[in-house]
Parts: sequence; structure tokens; C-alpha cells
Amino acid sequence: MFTRRTVLKSLAAAPLALAPFASRIARADERLPLLDLRHQRQFVNRLPRPAVAMAAAGASHYEVAIRQFRGWVGLAEPRAGARLETTLWGYDGQYPGPTFETRRGHPITVRWSNELAHGGRPLPHLLPVDHSIHIAHTKSPASGVPTVTHLHGGHTESASDGDPEAWFTPGFAERGPMFVGETYRYDNAQQPGALWYHDHALGLTRLNVGAGLAGFYFIRDAWEMQLGLPSGVHEIPLLLQDRSFTAGGALFIASHAEQARAPWPSIVPESFGTGILVNGMLWPFEPVEPRRYRLRILNGSDSRFFALAFEPRLPFVLIGVDQGLLDRPVVLDQLVLSPSERADVIVDFSHRAVRGREVRLLNTAPTPFPKGDRPDPRTTGRVMAFRVGAGSVKDTSPIPDRLRDEPLPDLVPTAPMRELLLLERKDEYGRLKTLLGTVRDGALTWHDPITEDPLVNSVEAWDIYNTTEDAHPIHVHLVHFRVVGHRRFEGALEENGALRNIRWLGDERAPGADERGPKDTVRVPPRTRTRIVAHFERPGRYVWHCHILSHEDHEMMRPYVVREA
Repeated sequence: MFTRRTVLKSLAAAPLALAPFASRIARADERLPLLDLRHQRQFVNRLPRPAVAMAAAGASHYEVAIRQFRGWVGLAEPRAGARLETTLWGYDGQYPGPTFETRRGHPITVRWSNELAHGGRPLPHLLPVDHSIHIAHTKSPASGVPTVTHLHGGHTESASDGDPEAWFTPGFAERGPMFVGETYRYDNAQQPGALWYHDHALGLTRLNVGAGLAGFYFIRDAWEMQLGLPSGVHEIPLLLQDRSFTAGGALFIASHAEQARAPWPSIVPESFGTGILVNGMLWPFEPVEPRRYRLRILNGSDSRFFALAFEPRLPFVLIGVDQGLLDRPVVLDQLVLSPSERADVIVDFSHRAVRGREVRLLNTAPTPFPKGDRPDPRTTGRVMAFRVGAGSVKDTSPIPDRLRDEPLPDLVPTAPMRELLLLERKDEYGRLKTLLGTVRDGALTWHDPITEDPLVNSVEAWDIYNTTEDAHPIHVHLVHFRVVGHRRFEGALEENGALRNIRWLGDERAPGADERGPKDTVRVPPRTRTRIVAHFERPGRYVWHCHILSHEDHEMMRPYVVREA
């Protein structure tokens, strides 16, 4: 039976003769052998550090091209031990893409170009394209794979936000209906923090990001720099992503074919890889001195949550979340990150118990989260290792009691409450379809009329009701928000998905210690109403969606509009 918790082990699909960017895929009666990552060596390859993005002419303009390339992510042929290379897509031909280092109040422009072509011909996708989704949204382009880049967490003008329908094909030959221009402007007029950029093309996000299209984007300011936090080689960005591979080293994403009704590979409810990459390397290690380090951790996975802890045990000192620094540091034994969430932590490797030892970063988050299968402790239960030096070093980096130059502002709603909905339905092929909507109107698709339309400079509270059995990371473009709390409920879903007869099952639960900072993504637990409050500062069209990429593609994403007064 095809259920939400199915993770398929083979690629089953009928032959395609559709758009030129369709993948080459296996016939329905063929099985594609996977690389058993249990036989790959762990913690033997050094953690890569992403390159830094370099400005083009002048100091504030960048030219970044998406290219296909061959790269090494740490795979080896099981018997001979020879390196297995993987075909990837990358910004500037790198995976992860180059890291942007920017300053608060100093805007930059970026021209994102799509060079997924060879010899004048568009390249096919690396992964199986679900045309039932793509055709439902927009005509399949004849000139190549559509891409569009979103700066996740950016307080960005609408024209530069990376709307899913602002896609374009190689050479800008074809453009989506929301395309405005080739060059994006990022004002950087927000608190310092660790943002990230990734592809956001409608119906293809999970595949384009799965092929390698993601990178870090840091905003810094004078206040943060004078705090004396670990910096330079002692500040380490960590992009966590799970991936699977074929026996030949190619990327693999499971798909499902309703063979009697749909002649194409189709999306699965979630996608979980069989191994963990950090900065594009499978189970790497990093040598560290016995001192404090600043780790900037990003969960860039499709569907996998992480519940991170060190072995031997070391505490995480949480100093920041998605959108920047907390008011004060918080000490945690475990760090939970849903897809797209970020954590800014200080880890002290000078403790006597870990000097001269290997410290492993482990993961215990179930898939799906929070009540699914436990990760394999030999593979997906491991993330990376830190090899701690045995000597002593001078470390003058503090952990300040006060982290922000001004406290986080209180956000008092100036408009009526919005009641929003997360739910599941079946599509016309019998596959599970994740949807957004409103408590009153029920399930809504991407093309239904807009229901969220805050006024410019209004402050709104959004109550998000999760009627499903799993947690969903909900991301709202443009804004940073505060998490107010969570409350369990039960109710009745009508045929159209409208939620009626809501009854509370307990008191309001305050946000967790890791939710009390400026957020752009919130974990909404199953059968729970989560309340967020946001200030909508700029006019234009934006989107809100689940950041499980397989969900936003089918079809847990909705546009919203910030209206002029």
C-alpha cells in the first residue's frame, strides 16, 4: 500500500517522451541498484569549507551561474576502493555554492544565470521529473530545466525574492509568469544572521536542491564582530543534507509510479537519504583545537529532521537561530533542526573529557518526525566527527551574557487573527497530497485565490493548525516572526477540509528555548495549533509553505500578498 511513510528502494517508472528536460529513467520492470552506504568508510575525509563568493566588477555586484559538473562527495567503490564521482549541479559549479559574506546596511546585487546546457542543447534533469505536478502548474519549458533562486530569510523586495513562478531556463530563453529581471537586489537591512540560498522553481524545488543548488549567506555587523565570538577558522559553517546514491555514484531520489494511470515517475510523501553529507562530504571529520568553536548549522535536507547530540556529551550553547542572535545564550544537550532551520552554537572542545579524543555528532530524530522510524545508528544516526587536539591553546573568546545590541521587539497584532490549516488529501492518481488552507475554507491549492493579504506595516498573528500525524516546518517568506506558543487540539474535518468543532486538549505550551529568537521557520507539531506573530514590512507577492521540499512541491505552498494601505 502506498502511504506517507513509504520510502521506496527502487526507481519504477514508465518510459517518457515529454519535455526535453525529462530525466533518463528506468523502465517499470527494472530495478536500479543502490550503493549500500553501510560499507563506506566514515570520518576519514576532511570536512570541506565552502568557497567565499567573490564580487564581480566593483564591490557589490556578483555574477553566479548554475552549472553541471562532476564532483567527489566521499564515495568509494566498495571492493576496489576507487573514488566514485557524482554528477552534480552547483552555483558557480560548486556544491555547496559559494558563501556570501555581506555587511548589514550594505546592499548587493546578484545576477543568477542558468547554464544547464552543453553544446547549445539543454541538459536533462539529473533526477526523475514528475510531469503530473509540473504540467499542473505550468507548461513544461522546451528550452531546459527551470531554476530560480530564493534567499531564504532575506527581507527582500518581491521582485528579488525568487518567486516559484519567476523561473527561467538556460540563457533566459523561457521565463515564468512572475519573472521580473535577471538581477536581484538584496538590501541586507536586517539583523546579522546565517541565511541560505537555494533553488525555488515551482514543482521542481526538491529535485533542483537535491542536485546540489544550495549555499550559505551571512550578514554581519559591527556589534556582532565586537562580541569577540570565535571567528576565522574557529567559525565553521555546517550544511547537513541526507542523500542516496546508485552503485555507480549517481544521485538517487526515490519515486513512485501509479503505472496504470500515470506514465511518469511521481513524487513520494517524503524523501530520506541513506547517508549524511556535511558541506557536500559523506560523514567527514574536522580537526579542532581544545577551545571554543562557533558552529553555524543548517538543515538543508528534503524531509529529514535532525536531533543532534555529541558523544562524548558536550553541551551546545545556543546563541542564535534562523534570523539572528538571541537576547541571551541558552545551554542545550540536544539540538533539534527541521528542514531549513539554522542554529548558531558555541561548542567548547577544551573539556578534559574530550581532549585528544574523537567527538562524534550523532542524530536520533525519527523519520518522519516525530513518530517515525529511528535512524540507523550505523549510518543516518551519524553526522560527522571532530578530532580534538591534546595540547592546550589560549582562547580569549567569551560567551557574552548579552548578545543583541537591542532586545528583540515585542510584536503586538494590529489586525484580526488568521486561522490557517495544514492537511492531507489524495490527488487524482491516489497519491498523498499535502495542502495548506484556512480553518474556514478548507484545503486550497497554489492556484486558488489568495487568502492571506496583510497590509504593509501591519503586525499579524497567524494560528497554524496541523491536522496531520507529522510535524511540518512552516516557512514564511519576507518576515522574521516570533513563536508565541503551541496548543494541542482535536476537531472534525469536513469534506472540503474545513476544520470544525475545535476542542483544546491542554493548555498553551510556551515556545521552547530554541524557538525564542527571531525565526523564519517554525516546527508545527502534529495535532497542534502553533501561533506566530510577524511584522509585514514590504509590499508585494510572497509565499508561505512547508519546507519539507517534497511537500511544497505537492502542494503545501501558497502565495500571499502584502497590500499597500
